[in-house]
Amino acid sequence: MTKRIVVALGGNVILTDDPSAAAQQQAIQQTAQQLINFLAAGDVQLVLTHGNGPQVGNLVLQQLQGSSVKNPAMPLDTVGAMTQGEIGLWLADALNYEISIRGLSQRVATVLTRTVVDEADPAFRQPTKPIGPFYTVDELPAIKQQYPDWQFVADAGRGFRRVVPSPKPVSIMEAAEIQALVQDGVTLIAGGGGGVPVIEKEGHVTGVEAVIDKDFTAAKLAELVDADELLILTAVRYVAKDFNQPSQTMIKRISVTEMQQLVDAGQFPAGSMKPKVEAAISFVRNTGRPAVITSLDNVQAYLADGDGTVIVPE
Repeated sequence: MTKRIVVALGGNVILTDDPSAAAQQQAIQQTAQQLINFLAAGDVQLVLTHGNGPQVGNLVLQQLQGSSVKNPAMPLDTVGAMTQGEIGLWLADALNYEISIRGLSQRVATVLTRTVVDEADPAFRQPTKPIGPFYTVDELPAIKQQYPDWQFVADAGRGFRRVVPSPKPVSIMEAAEIQALVQDGVTLIAGGGGGVPVIEKEGHVTGVEAVIDKDFTAAKLAELVDADELLILTAVRYVAKDFNQPSQTMIKRISVTEMQQLVDAGQFPAGSMKPKVEAAISFVRNTGRPAVITSLDNVQAYLADGDGTVIVPE
């Protein structure tokens, strides 16, 4: 029986220190070399989603720096769609190449996805989603002066980043199309960057200035396609309790109730590990199936014996 896994790839898995297209495509090719191991097993179907925080922030800066009356900068939702198409293209091309050289036969498709959000979501009043490049303490004053309406936060000790609203996904507009492709056995890329955030009202669909956290959309996607497992790939092999403290311990297997208790105790930072853990909890509670958080370079160990932070139902 084929095991269906939804895999959420972090935007930082794609972006390297070199933000050029060639460098990002090379990073995605390396990612595809890991992902192809799932398909080579022969009894796994992948549904992929990916982050776009670094890419969307960088593209916003490009838009603003090149903006003019004749060629104005595009709004954040449109820039999100641009990066969703960009990364979806690169990832599909990379997977097609790996499938070809391995002599496999899986088909790959990318679906540009719109995600419905609630315009009353409190996230619009309290931005938490980091996007774009990191700034040092010395660089920060100049950026704030240039863009006084932007808000910034310290991001996991790596510097400061701009934060934007990150409303929770309510539904996925392309749900029926995604389900049809998955039922047809396609290796699917969907919900990139969390999907383009939109509001539905009186038959009209309107984009909003926000970036949805891809992990929450991944959990929605996993429920939608009846996934056997949700796999969230990030920069670390395990989720840590008491991160960066002398008492730090790595979490390898934990019940959904125990993990919720750690969230309630403030163990995980907003905009970083917290949404990954909350998305995993949501999937486990709603489906009774496991979720795993681990790193891309740990995929082989995960495939061999389920290594990583595994969140299980009661």
